[in-house]
Amino acid sequence: METRSLSPKHSDAPMVPIIGMGTSKTLDTDDLTLAGEVVSAALDAGTTLFDSSPMYGKAERTLGAAFDSRRSEAVVATKVWTDDDDEAERQIAASLSFYGDHIELLQIHNTVRWPERLRRIEELRDAGKVSLVGATHWKAASFDDLEAAMVTGRLDAIQIPYNPREREVEERLLPLAAELGLGVLIMRPFAAADLMRVSPSAAELAPLEPFGIHTWSQALLQWGLSNPVTTVSIPATSKPARATENAVAGNATPLDDEHRQLISRLAGA
Repeated sequence: METRSLSPKHSDAPMVPIIGMGTSKTLDTDDLTLAGEVVSAALDAGTTLFDSSPMYGKAERTLGAAFDSRRSEAVVATKVWTDDDDEAERQIAASLSFYGDHIELLQIHNTVRWPERLRRIEELRDAGKVSLVGATHWKAASFDDLEAAMVTGRLDAIQIPYNPREREVEERLLPLAAELGLGVLIMRPFAAADLMRVSPSAAELAPLEPFGIHTWSQALLQWGLSNPVTTVSIPATSKPARATENAVAGNATPLDDEHRQLISRLAGA
């Protein structure tokens, strides 16, 4: 996947939504063998984007080590997350050291001090250390801050929560992202695992099989990616088999409104 394809404003080519992989909680580990197996399974299945953050404990370092010789196959999306300018520099330097001195997408995590961080990330982009600039937030009450960063016209992508139970972004953020030509990364596609606690039966999922969807996780992932504004969904997992299963959802046929509504009903939304 070309890095610039994360941001529609940089390409005339049609967007092809994909499945990425998040690392929150799942790669905060010293088990480099398991981490390597998960990352390799994801790459083998077609996953290209991997999202991390200094907020995720050891996950950034572990992800960098797990790539081993396959770093060139991955698009890294990571973040800077602090009120302190000096700490921000330390975080960025550490991230660059983990990923071969280059980050494809550097995001302002939870819009913390976003005007200052935006200026710094732009400097890094101009120096060739970063390809694209992004910002994130998970809390609907703080979407005003994210919107303020978006309307500057200086972002390439945003990361937001989106699943059948969390749809606040449909009101303003997704239409604005479409208007501005921004890439959209979906966090919390499983509502922080809440939607995975009880899976619908095979019979309930059967109407989704013609779309290439065979499991509940694939249904939830394709639910989000079937919104034409979205770019990539980043479910986290610590299981190689689940990384493979998730990646399959990226090859599914986009859902029509009827089948998206079916999934919403099955999700209790």
